[in-house]
Amino acid sequence: MESFIIKGGRSVRGSLSVRGSKNAALPLLATSLLADGPCTFSNMPHLRDVQTQIKILNTLGVQSEWRGRQVHTKVIDSYNNTAPYELVKQMRAGVCVLGPLLAKRGECQVSLPGGCVIGERPIDLHLRGLEALGATVRIEHGYVHAKAPKGGLVGAEIYLGGVAGSSVTATENVMSAAVLARGTTTIECAACEPEVVDVADCLNAMGAKISGAGSPRITIKGVKRLRGCNWKVIPDRIEAATFVVLAAACGGELTIKQCRPDHMLAFLDIMRQMGVTVERRGTSLRVGPQSGRTKACDLVTLPYPAFPTDCQAQTMALAAISQGTSVITERIYPERFMAAAELKRMGADIRVANGQAVVTGVAHLQGAEVMASDLRASAALVIAAAAAKGTSTISRIYHIDRGYERIDERLSSIGIDIQRASA
Repeated sequence: MESFIIKGGRSVRGSLSVRGSKNAALPLLATSLLADGPCTFSNMPHLRDVQTQIKILNTLGVQSEWRGRQVHTKVIDSYNNTAPYELVKQMRAGVCVLGPLLAKRGECQVSLPGGCVIGERPIDLHLRGLEALGATVRIEHGYVHAKAPKGGLVGAEIYLGGVAGSSVTATENVMSAAVLARGTTTIECAACEPEVVDVADCLNAMGAKISGAGSPRITIKGVKRLRGCNWKVIPDRIEAATFVVLAAACGGELTIKQCRPDHMLAFLDIMRQMGVTVERRGTSLRVGPQSGRTKACDLVTLPYPAFPTDCQAQTMALAAISQGTSVITERIYPERFMAAAELKRMGADIRVANGQAVVTGVAHLQGAEVMASDLRASAALVIAAAAAKGTSTISRIYHIDRGYERIDERLSSIGIDIQRASA
């Protein structure tokens, strides 16, 4: 079991380049199941989750090869249509193979997904959408069994709204299935996230006919087959946001390169409300220097283009050392406050109840031994430890390796005193 040992109190200086989006890379890799030819995906981040998705595809007959930051894929056989529990349990995005498998091969079995334990995240919307396309779906022994009707899936009008709004992975899954369905499919209450747009644009490059991606209504005209393509993954907006918060918490100056500020407007608005000095320069963001402590803020997580739930924990870490009292309302995953207990071990003043966290800023946090519970909570603890007085040890860092490439080496390059240690 590895851990991070971080000596806090050092300011940042220099620049970091943002890697490709994890949340786009995983469903994009799944689209290779639909292609009749080879695909090349560039700007791929070297992450545990990406490696796991590639292993899932390998079990499904997809040959893959890394070349630098490119992943080359080609379907070499279609004999196995089962995505196994031992791989899909490791991350929620493993379920993204369900739609492409069903559309291309007509029948499949995919294990129910795993991933971060941040509250119940059912896949009901995925299954309802596929059933609307004519599939027969049942869950047995922990697996989703899906079968298309004779003649293949059929286009339909599908509503994908849920209790917390639209679902990104359900939108991607149903959209990826509908591209080979007969007729036209309309998805209402579709997720509008940039990652959905990236998947839709990639599918169109393969020969699909998708319009409206990025809006609540997506229209898909089915085609008979898709070709291979070359596609570049969009930058990871959550990683870029994490670096902004880190710079704001630690002080100093940091340039964040190769990002998409236009994908981060709600987040950047909250940062400016908190008094963070952040300047947009094309595809870069320049953070700092700060003039005094940051200020408290009130924020609500909602689907894109509102403030993203994946930035909530990191922003809580900043609020913990900001002047005043912040109220953070979590509307996507009301239980997603597991970072709060560990931040309190570091001296933070946080009260959590009924989907809200009330954070009263303290002058500084203190180094402590803490434990990561999920991917974004891990990032929050790294930020808090880097800004704290004293030394912190963060255990269970395999969570952060799922979504941040070589984070310790990259943070060391900008002045953070961080070491990876083995138990």
